[in-house]
Amino acid sequence: MPLPADRLLRHSVVTCLLLHSLVLMAFCFHHAATSCSKRCYCSESETWGKTVRCSSLRLTEVPQDIPNDTRRLYLDFNLLTTIPTNTFLELPLLSELDLSHNELVQLEPGAFQGLTESLQVLDLSSNKLMTLNPEAFAHIRARANLTYNPWHCDCNLQRVMPLLDLEPTSLAGIVCQTSEPEDVGAQGTPFLLAKDLDLCVVLKKTTDVAMLITMFGWFTMVISYLVYYVRHNQEDARRHLEYLKSLPSKQGRSEESSTISTVV
Repeated sequence: MPLPADRLLRHSVVTCLLLHSLVLMAFCFHHAATSCSKRCYCSESETWGKTVRCSSLRLTEVPQDIPNDTRRLYLDFNLLTTIPTNTFLELPLLSELDLSHNELVQLEPGAFQGLTESLQVLDLSSNKLMTLNPEAFAHIRARANLTYNPWHCDCNLQRVMPLLDLEPTSLAGIVCQTSEPEDVGAQGTPFLLAKDLDLCVVLKKTTDVAMLITMFGWFTMVISYLVYYVRHNQEDARRHLEYLKSLPSKQGRSEESSTISTVV
């Protein structure tokens, strides 16, 4: 049975309104996801995709409204001191990240989470980094610029470097400003070139000394227990001997019995 004309018209109007609403919502969501950050400058090209520049804005934290289709992000010349966990998780296409000329002293675990497949260039130069946390990079294989940081070369850094998946040439930017121990001659030397340096030697010596002290302590305890055990047994034996001496002998008892029999 065919629908009345007015009912069919209302149905068509409602359908059109719903479709229009869905299209408008999709456009709004797309615009919100791809529009530029309020404080930053954005540009786009066929070759590089979307580039977002947030340079020299005296930022103390990474903006939260970076478009998720950003491919190059410049945050250089700001006042960032740390990169928190999952900061760039919503930027799956990011291939180049510039964090140079900030005040970075720490990269939290998972700081670059989500960039494992996309990130190709990472600039951390001219900051205040002294050591690296392998958990911060989350298997990032990018080419990193690590120059002009006050690197402190010690046993911890020596153990961490093999755990990093950064391109090997990236680690050439780690030049020791300070070192521990201080007398190994690492200051001013690129860490990769100082292959003969064993910065864990002090820790190994400390560990060896600690083991010797522990073994000596256990040995002393065993000797002390043995001495106590021997002395305790000697004291028990002496007391037992004195007790036996205090008892009347069998011969004395026999003579006493004979005397009693004679008298009787």
